[in-house]
Amino acid sequence: MFEEHSKLIIHILRERDLIPSEQLAEAEEEHARTGKSIADIVINLGYLERNRLLQLVADYLGTDYVDLETLEMPDEVINIIPGTSARVHGIVPVAVFGNQLKVALRDPFNNYATQEISFLLNKDVEVLVADPEKIDKFINEHYSEENIADLLNNLEKDFTEEVKEKTAAALANAYDLEQEANSTPIIKFVNLVLYQAIKDRASDIHFEPFEHEFKIRYRVDGALLEMSPPPRQMAGAVISRIKVMSNLNIAERRLPQDGRIMLNIAGRPVDLRVSTLPTQHGESVVLRVLDRSVVSLDLEVLGMPKRIFDYILEIIQRPNGIFVVTGPTGSGKTTTLYSCLRRINTIDIKVLTAEDPVEYDIEGIVQVPINDAIGNSFARVLRAFLRQDPDSIMVGETRDLETAQIAIQASLTGHLVFTTLHTNDAPGAITRLIDMSVEPFLISSSVVAVLAQRLVRTICKECRTAYEPTEEALSSLGLTAQEVQGRQFYYGRGCPTCDGSGYKGRKGIYELMHISDPVRDLINQRAPSLVIRQKAIELGMIGLREDGVRSILDGETTIEEVVKYT
Repeated sequence: MFEEHSKLIIHILRERDLIPSEQLAEAEEEHARTGKSIADIVINLGYLERNRLLQLVADYLGTDYVDLETLEMPDEVINIIPGTSARVHGIVPVAVFGNQLKVALRDPFNNYATQEISFLLNKDVEVLVADPEKIDKFINEHYSEENIADLLNNLEKDFTEEVKEKTAAALANAYDLEQEANSTPIIKFVNLVLYQAIKDRASDIHFEPFEHEFKIRYRVDGALLEMSPPPRQMAGAVISRIKVMSNLNIAERRLPQDGRIMLNIAGRPVDLRVSTLPTQHGESVVLRVLDRSVVSLDLEVLGMPKRIFDYILEIIQRPNGIFVVTGPTGSGKTTTLYSCLRRINTIDIKVLTAEDPVEYDIEGIVQVPINDAIGNSFARVLRAFLRQDPDSIMVGETRDLETAQIAIQASLTGHLVFTTLHTNDAPGAITRLIDMSVEPFLISSSVVAVLAQRLVRTICKECRTAYEPTEEALSSLGLTAQEVQGRQFYYGRGCPTCDGSGYKGRKGIYELMHISDPVRDLINQRAPSLVIRQKAIELGMIGLREDGVRSILDGETTIEEVVKYT
């Protein structure tokens, strides 16, 4: 409850002096350790009753607390807010008096939702505080879930020929386009697309205008799925709607832009990173979904083999050195590093991060966004970090020689540095640093370990089926039928739970290279990555493909997934 506002809840509790300071300190410690909201922690520990806390929030906001279960609301009040908007914003209408609308909001601190509903209904909105769980229950009971196809049918009717012509003409008129973007059918459509994609656990949402069609696709577990396409003429209004939501300049359609949308969907705080790209047929927009309820920032749940997990726990307790996580875009590198930072984020450790952009806000960690446009580069921020008395530093990505040199300098002067690189395997990280013109002796004396990782889709538990793999499939993994005799292989048959794909969710496969003395000697000799790899395997490193085979034999993923990603 109120996950994004734990600092504010702490302030309210201190101001009212309702909880002894030692109990509040205990709750804060639990919050820093687990990431749970302060509100839920003080309620679960029995320090404060739920209703009392909600009343405190209402008093702080200068409004009333209402119990939705005791209210009787006529249908005309309930139906004043479209179901999609109710679900996206977690909002329930409570009463209407002329131009005045009273609503209960799941996140009563969310001014954006209030403004959105006020604009949509052309009414003055007053926010009341209610139990978020009761708001969710009310929405599920009173608003049926719309689907894209039904809404598109209605939109076709709403989108008259006059509006279609106006939308096409509005490409030359920013004011008209903004008016169109703020029309009720467009708002409903965009809200439903976002709600549907996030409900299906999408990591990215793509809006792509082509000459004769307007595609909307979203990525789930690494695979792109296509939604029912809206009319091509809606492209301008839909993309302008997203730009309005992310505070971008809707008149600027010649240059790429970046923005951010903060939503609270079905009670989950969701952060959308917006990127626009001018194309031949209009702007293409991609939304990166950062959903804390889907991504767990705990090392324990990342699915690492025990030996790698234990070794990483040892690395992150070191006083100095560089820990590199490597892999392609979307392989979970940032999640692994955040999980490491969460583990060491205690009151006696100062942690600083430089990120492009900051993906998740973590309580107790000082996070700095990189902005190359104003000269705020990784190297410049990292240099400033060294004057901020940190214990541990995370550099979002080591891109150039200057950043690498300062990271090495930081590690050699007693700081633990976490960073990422884009390489295919762990030994490739060493070659990449040497390609950047970093001296080998600096690499061998500062880097303590390199973790390479990939994300593979996991088999749906509902339709998991055993089968006998062909010799050809086994040979693609370097295995023979004799080696796997008696071992069971599985695939997903496809069911409603996994939308017929046979997969649900993803897990990591890992390759950890410890920089031991023999490996250091090879680095100093500028040995090729293949030679370093062979030596690391001799010394016990298990490669990505071998870790993938472990996941196959554990019945977690398929041969096809491991071959595809390794």
